[in-house]
Amino acid sequence: MSFGKPFTKKLRAELNAVLRSPHNLLPANTSLLVAVSGGQDSLCLASLLRMQQVKFNWRLTIAHCDHQWRDDSIANAEHVRQIASNWDLNFCLRKAEIAPKSEAMAREWRYAMLGEMADIYNCEYVVTGHTRSDRVETLLYNLMRGSGADGLASLNWQRSLTDKIKLVRPLLNVSRRDTAEFCRENQISIWEDSTNQNLDYRRNRLRLETIPYLQANFNPQLEVAIAQTSELLHGDVMYLESQARKFFEDEISVFWSDRSPRLHRQLLLEQPLALQRRIVRQFLGCYLMHQVNFEDIERFLALFTAQNRSQSAPFKGNITAYVEHPWIILNIPEA
Repeated sequence: MSFGKPFTKKLRAELNAVLRSPHNLLPANTSLLVAVSGGQDSLCLASLLRMQQVKFNWRLTIAHCDHQWRDDSIANAEHVRQIASNWDLNFCLRKAEIAPKSEAMAREWRYAMLGEMADIYNCEYVVTGHTRSDRVETLLYNLMRGSGADGLASLNWQRSLTDKIKLVRPLLNVSRRDTAEFCRENQISIWEDSTNQNLDYRRNRLRLETIPYLQANFNPQLEVAIAQTSELLHGDVMYLESQARKFFEDEISVFWSDRSPRLHRQLLLEQPLALQRRIVRQFLGCYLMHQVNFEDIERFLALFTAQNRSQSAPFKGNITAYVEHPWIILNIPEA
């Protein structure tokens, strides 16, 4: 495998720049579980990590998840296993007993399996081949769903997968075109996923129709511009989240209990609106059984200026909030 080819050199430089960043995404002398679907992005990632394996003394394991969505999924898994064998890397596989019914369910199952495999192989990091192109699709997809800044900045360099394992995405500065050229240069056999062309999937429609249209008619450098927006939003989100957490460090402002958790209304009102919303979301997130949404937060915020003994409409799970000055109290029914 030649390191003198232009896209190989370019992507190795991109990866090295990320690894030298202050985030310390993939430290030396660690075990990495590399999620490989068989497509160009994940195979590019696995190959790049293998090139740097000796330098960083990484222990690499290739992981594949078979959702059983396609007739060729078994052959797809065997293709990835053969590549891992050719590269002299460990390989592990998980196959869904029942095919997930949606993209969201598939994603949830896949990350659960990756966490399980990482734990078995003592890997501190799960590494995925998400690219700048994926980041752009995620921001646009979440924007159209009405997400706030958190959703627009959700695909970032790393996050916790479990208490012990981090999920890392080191290719977020790399485009999908670059990964395709890398695989071509290095003669890496890609498994073409037929579902990637199915326009019934909204993300495919974004990738194949919407983004090319925006690039052609609005900004040829759309990917770079939107990826920069996502990066800026992520910094803002992290700062606001940390400021909101500080509210809970004041024992006067919050009272935790199983039956009557409460927030101090006057102290909440003294915070900027952006922090009020984040404080309420963090608070409700400890008790509501579903992901806290915009309507939940606004329902709670309406009690900030309500009369004493006022009560909110029920949240899911028949949980309500009511005013007992100076508190807003959650009423959680017994199981």
